[in-house]
Amino acid sequence: RLYGESLIPDGPELMARFIEAETDVASRRNAFLMMFNEAEDLAIQFLAHNMDDVGKYGDGFALLVLELTRRICRRDPTQKSRFVRVLFQMLSSDSAAVSYEAAWTLVSLSSAPTAVRAAAVTYTTLLNSQNDNNVKLIVLERLEKLKEKHYKILQELLMDILRALSSPNPDICKKVLEVAMDIVTSRNVKEVVNTLKREVVKTTQDSDTDNEAKGMVYRNMLISAIHGCAARFPDVAESVVHTLMDFISTDGGMQVVIFVRAIVEQYPELRPAILSKLLSSLDEISTNQVMCVSLWILGEYCEDADTLTEAYEAITEQLGEPPFIINPEEKEAAEKAAAEAATGPKMTTKSVVLSDGTYATQTIYSETKTPETDDTPPLRKMIIGGDVFLGAIVSSSLTKICLRSDGVVDGIKLKKMTVDSLLIMCGIVKMAEVSSSAQRSSLADCKDRITLCCRSLLDPKTKELLKKTLLEDGKKTFAEFLKLLKEKEAQETKNETKEAPVTQADDLIHFRQLRTMAVQGGDVDLDDGNDLARATGYTDSGSLLTSELNHVYQLSGFADPVYAEAFVTVHDYDIVLEILVMNRTPNTLSNLTVELSTMGDMKIVERPQSHTIGPLDQTTIRASIKVSSTETGHIFGTIVYEDTSTMEKGYINLNDIHMDIMDYIRPATCTDEAFRSMWAEFEWENKVAISTSVSGLIEFLNHIVESTNMTCLTPHDSNEKGSFLAANLYARSVFGEDALVNVSVEKKEDNDGKLAGYIRIRSKTQGIALSLGDRITSVQRGLPEKKA
Repeated sequence: RLYGESLIPDGPELMARFIEAETDVASRRNAFLMMFNEAEDLAIQFLAHNMDDVGKYGDGFALLVLELTRRICRRDPTQKSRFVRVLFQMLSSDSAAVSYEAAWTLVSLSSAPTAVRAAAVTYTTLLNSQNDNNVKLIVLERLEKLKEKHYKILQELLMDILRALSSPNPDICKKVLEVAMDIVTSRNVKEVVNTLKREVVKTTQDSDTDNEAKGMVYRNMLISAIHGCAARFPDVAESVVHTLMDFISTDGGMQVVIFVRAIVEQYPELRPAILSKLLSSLDEISTNQVMCVSLWILGEYCEDADTLTEAYEAITEQLGEPPFIINPEEKEAAEKAAAEAATGPKMTTKSVVLSDGTYATQTIYSETKTPETDDTPPLRKMIIGGDVFLGAIVSSSLTKICLRSDGVVDGIKLKKMTVDSLLIMCGIVKMAEVSSSAQRSSLADCKDRITLCCRSLLDPKTKELLKKTLLEDGKKTFAEFLKLLKEKEAQETKNETKEAPVTQADDLIHFRQLRTMAVQGGDVDLDDGNDLARATGYTDSGSLLTSELNHVYQLSGFADPVYAEAFVTVHDYDIVLEILVMNRTPNTLSNLTVELSTMGDMKIVERPQSHTIGPLDQTTIRASIKVSSTETGHIFGTIVYEDTSTMEKGYINLNDIHMDIMDYIRPATCTDEAFRSMWAEFEWENKVAISTSVSGLIEFLNHIVESTNMTCLTPHDSNEKGSFLAANLYARSVFGEDALVNVSVEKKEDNDGKLAGYIRIRSKTQGIALSLGDRITSVQRGLPEKKA
């Protein structure tokens, strides 16, 4: 390569003849590599004559042709037309790598609809034919980039993209839905919704362990996607709502009932059918939160006489007669029966004397008495179980039904409904007083609310004052809430579509980049150097030196015989140490070894080798460490060497390298329901008391969010002023572990206006909870000093 023209003047011609005669794939590939490095014109000429046979030369040869294409077109864009034919041939290659590279190269070279459509078809084929999840995610990223510029072309392939929902990996399904939902139109929405409905039905029918792994997460994704389609295209709302209501009693019932609540408000013409379906499903609901929302819907939207009567009878039938308190004897008997059923059959062995006088062993199996089937309705079970919140909602719903029935239902029937409702409310208050559940602290609120409901039914003046508030303000507030949600989504979509300028007006423009972009008309850069920078994460060249210096650790002192410092690179699961070792002595040091050890979930994969360093010389030693979980770790070690002149062995203890948890934490988002579910599930909690010099509530919250690399899930207005703030923060590690943080802070006037409160951290593993707690403790003292 260095002296090719001098040693072998006719080397390229020899390689051309060699390729035509050679049958070995690797040799042919290496020969073509030499040819296009030494004589590009000859390589292009060879490619033009053998364009139809490129597929026969192997995958390595095809990838070289693609590299040659990119190199030539980057230098001379007018040559694109010469390579389009071979690119189209490679799209149908049997090798996934070749077809993928050909697809993105074709999109980079041309923005013509034919070329983009061919590349998109190749991407969807790869998406549905490859089993590797990483390949699927990479292809989906390419499709998402393609969607930004060629929206209409991807609409033609929408159903092929949705076929990837058959993957057992929920991350892939989530990415597929993100790509697909943005290209749904009124022409294909019915097909999309039918596909999503089939997938929802499959989640309850599949008994395969792979599909069970998706579970509730996948079903919630599908329900959210259907909700989005119904909100954008009202024509499909009626067809999906009845299908989804069949899943109101499953583990995804909360998502379903929230969807139903929004549809009932937005589409009044669908209310009668939805309310009828909801009333028939009331006895199947087994979740307290779902029951709360269902009862609220019935109390707000039942308006005609038949629906009001039916709703009242359904609720009272599910509640039963008061009181809602279990006698202690019945409770003990039920617990005893459940304990006996859990123990299973008993076996007793004893010796008996037979009729002929001999002894025998007799074994007796005693079956436990089968416990009687509990026919108590779910709603009554929940109230008896001590759910005070649900009791308050039941009281509110019955009150609204009775108030709406005034003038609609027969007078005698209305009086009976009112009296029965009052008895039920008294029973709920009595239950709340004797309850020992976690909601015991809300007894006072429950009493106040139910007292208000009773007064509105008994006192005509109170009824006149509160009737409008109880029957109309709730729906108005909910309608405003839905309007705000819609505006927020529209604003987020608008912000996403805004593209930041690639370069500022006064920035230096490289001529090659300007020419390439102008001719191509696309935004995919063929600069391999830039691709490498993006792949390694060094996209911000301005802060590259600063970020590197922040990860340099001094390991030994300047007065030590051997000076060492380490540059640490953290890349998800891998930590690479580049240790610079300098011999400060006038003697040669032999067998110099850096012996490393780790503390935490880290494992040394590649240990440093021994080196011999001359006087005042230096060398770089590399070590690789594997990380398996998100927690703070330490790397420590010793340098061992032998002095060749004195033959003495020397030891230098190195400073510890502290691995920060922030290298693994990434901001993420989740729904409020998912946050509450994880908060109740996770067992590790770390409680940190707030002690800070920051005086502003919003300022302190923003400081914690920035310092912990988390996302604030609680919307707040920076202009609002108050003395208390509560917010939920969420993040996910590179290993897929969730981190939850709740910030409860108060500005106390009796404490000179200082902030007080607690920050609670919850996670599934102990390491995240402890490490995040240490991080928050170290950064909460005050804001970092701003650099001038």
